[in-house]
Amino acid sequence: MPRKPSEAEALADRLHSSAIHLLRRVRKHDSASGEGPARLSALSVLVFGGGPRSLGELADAEQVKPPTMSRIVAGLKRSRLVEIVPDPADARRKQIRATARGEAVIAAARRERILHLATQLNRLSLAERRKLQSAAEVLDRLLQSWR
Repeated sequence: MPRKPSEAEALADRLHSSAIHLLRRVRKHDSASGEGPARLSALSVLVFGGGPRSLGELADAEQVKPPTMSRIVAGLKRSRLVEIVPDPADARRKQIRATARGEAVIAAARRERILHLATQLNRLSLAERRKLQSAAEVLDRLLQSWR
C-alpha cells in the first residue's frame, strides 16, 4: 500500500500544480510581444534579474545548455532586444545585456500578464483576494530563505 503523503507534501503538490497552471495561462498573453516563451524568459532574467550576464550565467539561470542559450540569444540579438558587449572585468569575456527595446518589450509583456491576472483576481471576493495576498507574502518569505 502506498505511503500517505505528509501534509507538507500534499501542499507542495497543490502549489506546484497551481503555479504551473497559473503561469501557463498568463503566458498565453505573451504572443502579443512577438517573441517566444524561451526568449522572453531569458530576456526577463536580464531585465529583472540583475542586469548583464555571460552566456553561461544566462544558461544556468534558465537551466538550459549553453548551445541552447546561444540560439536563444542569437534570436534576441536579431530582434534587437539584446546586445553583446565586452565584459568590463575581463575583455576576453562577453556580456549579454538587454537593449532599451528589450526592456520595453519585456515590460509590456509583464504588464499584459499582470493585467490579465488582475482581471481574473477581480472575479474573486475581497476575502479571497486577501487570502491570496497573505499567501503571496508567505511565499515571498519562503523564497527569500530558499536553499
